[in-house]
Amino acid sequence: MEKKEKGKEKEEKGKEKEKEEKEKKEKEKEKKEKEKEKEKEKEEKEKKEKEEKEKEKKEKKEKEKKEMEKKEKEEKEEKEKEKEKEKEEKEKKEKKEKEKKEKDEKEKKEKEKEKKEKEEKEEKEK
Repeated sequence: MEKKEKGKEKEEKGKEKEKEEKEKKEKEKEKKEKEKEKEKEKEEKEKKEKEEKEKEKKEKKEKEKKEMEKKEKEEKEEKEKEKEKEKEEKEKKEKKEKEKKEKDEKEKKEKEKEKKEKEEKEEKEK
């Protein structure tokens, strides 16, 4: 009878140990899974941050490109305006010179006419 009980006790202790081993393995498994999950989250976070940085870099580059294009366009327009202004001033100057030349021509003809008339008058008086 005592032997039977000792055997039973041994069996129960064995079962208890087995149960503890099983629980230990379960805890180990859970711990590993949690670590795996943590690692996964970390990787995803890093991936997301990297993508964000890339996006920001791309947007910055795009913005700089647009700024440059805008600046170049403005400079081109400014040059065009300057060119137009110079052209207008040149035309104005040429027009003024032409008018002056015509006026001088007219005056010269006028003087010649007067001189001729005076000479003719003097000739008649003689």
